[in-house]
Amino acid sequence: MTSTTRVRFAPSPTGALHIGGAHTALFNWLWARRNGGSFVLRIEDTDLVRSTAEFERTILQGLRWLGLDWDEGPDVGGDHGPYRQSERRDIYLEHAMKLVSSGQAYREGEAVIFSVPQGKMVAFDDVVYGRIEMASDTLKDIVLIKSDGFPTYNYAVVVDDHTMEISHVVRGEDHISNTPKQILLYEALGWEVPTFAHLPMILGKDKKKLSKRHGATSVYEYRDMGYHPDALFNYFALLGWNPGDEREIFTREEAVEMFDLARVTRKAAVFDIDKLNFVNQAHIARMSPLERARQTVPFWKEVGLDPDSRTEEWLAEVLNLLEGRGQTFRELAEYTDYFLSFEPVKKRYSADDIDEEHRKTLKSFFSTMLSLSSWEPEELEVMAKGWCDEKGIRLKDVAMPLRWALTGRKVSPGIFHVAVFLGRDEVRSRLSHYGLV
Repeated sequence: MTSTTRVRFAPSPTGALHIGGAHTALFNWLWARRNGGSFVLRIEDTDLVRSTAEFERTILQGLRWLGLDWDEGPDVGGDHGPYRQSERRDIYLEHAMKLVSSGQAYREGEAVIFSVPQGKMVAFDDVVYGRIEMASDTLKDIVLIKSDGFPTYNYAVVVDDHTMEISHVVRGEDHISNTPKQILLYEALGWEVPTFAHLPMILGKDKKKLSKRHGATSVYEYRDMGYHPDALFNYFALLGWNPGDEREIFTREEAVEMFDLARVTRKAAVFDIDKLNFVNQAHIARMSPLERARQTVPFWKEVGLDPDSRTEEWLAEVLNLLEGRGQTFRELAEYTDYFLSFEPVKKRYSADDIDEEHRKTLKSFFSTMLSLSSWEPEELEVMAKGWCDEKGIRLKDVAMPLRWALTGRKVSPGIFHVAVFLGRDEVRSRLSHYGLV
């Protein structure tokens, strides 16, 4: 066994990369990077019925989006592809036959079965859960090779982890019950047993197993929902681990520097979408204005707008006006749609609720506002306050109708800043549409 830290993520391509899998991959990646080791990707595709190339593709996409790059594998077009169990059948059969030759396994037709030795106490020290013991008498004989020639999970992972020189097996706590069986196989083959670290389960806020009712379970769905990969990375790191202080927002580099498997908790972690939104908002706020705008472009297009007709600098300034509002890129696009087009405003607001008396007052105010020689937010606000004081009305009685007419929303950035950014002519046009000038 190598003294170098070597870890692996070994998903089955029977579904997309889900939150639990991504969490496991992340902790393996962090441990490898923290110790200057290697992160190995292995696809466990021996379930011929459920494994598909499409699921494998989505898993790789999810890992790449999260920035969890793996370090080795078969060369594919100048890049490392993952190892695949389906391509290693000869290796599994070779070691199974060694166990048959030594009398530790037997044949039943085409299948190969390991004879579990009786009267043994199988024990290991888990990094997270501490000392765990199991009597071998409670275990049945272990199928190594099935009659179809493919290995079983418990056997294949032992052969793979040994031949790939994996030093730390970091995986979900649902595998704790498999570990004693695997240790028996390591010992039978005369191989060194790796260090095991089992990670806590991730539950929904109702403390039940994470499922669709708690929100998206596929990592790639979060990309399409407008989340920043650095935010998912940050939030997943906090599930079942903490840096030892009050920090909740950190970069990948900071996470690598702080990470330690010894700080992983045994208690099940709770996936809280509100907390993820908080973390995502913080990461979006840290972005440069231009990069934030580039990431929002697909979501403006998704709601039928044409951001390509504007400069990146203009789009960046639109988002700056939000002053931190919006927790996802999708929300940024939705909250600023009225800057890119008047059409969404017209769909949301009709002005039918303004009575004639109020309409007359608003026309007088807007005419005065539009005739100002200077078109700056501060001067518009000073003029508005003075005009309202003189007429004996509240500022919100003119500011709210202006907000509705320009944005179609009850909440927006400072409405006089919005008016200045849109420009006097556009403001006049929108007010005119509602018969307010």
